[in-house]
Amino acid sequence: MNKEAQLFFEKAKKWKEEFLLLREIVSENKSLEEDHKWMHPCYTFEGKNVVLIHGFKEYCALLFHKGVLINDPENILIQQTENVQSARQLRFTNIQQIINLRSVIKKYIKEAVEIEKSGKKVELKTVSDYPVPSEFQTALDEDKNLNDAFYSLTPGRQKAYLFYFNQAKQAKTRESRIEKYYQKILDGKGIDD
Repeated sequence: MNKEAQLFFEKAKKWKEEFLLLREIVSENKSLEEDHKWMHPCYTFEGKNVVLIHGFKEYCALLFHKGVLINDPENILIQQTENVQSARQLRFTNIQQIINLRSVIKKYIKEAVEIEKSGKKVELKTVSDYPVPSEFQTALDEDKNLNDAFYSLTPGRQKAYLFYFNQAKQAKTRESRIEKYYQKILDGKGIDD
């Protein structure tokens, strides 16, 4: 048992019973080692993240890091948001749901470990898969410093900006967002830095 993970379980107020049962189920797979990452219990295989236990206001969940690769005949794996490419969740709103799905949960965990053992990778979108909004392309074409700064950012930072700019439905909103983050891009910072 990981000491930090143990503290997480001891201090949990909401979902405590559910968390402890999920921990018990995950721990039955002897290939996994308990760790503590992103302030949550994370279970790894040879240092690679496989599954994480976490809770939210409305539900608690098991998050499979390569969940998109798991065969889901029960159709119960959930993509948190459209921006999440690899991870998938099993969500629970009460302990009885976990009890009822125990054998399925164990099967999904076993498959997640097998995926990690096999070395399978998730093909993630590249920066070129994200369209550059016309308003941002105009700004890049008109400002060499902005163009150089943007394409000097890491691919992850570039994707985050393009995704955020593209979420705006109106040109005026896209222009406002570009203006707001102009200096951050010039400073070599990501959208959340």
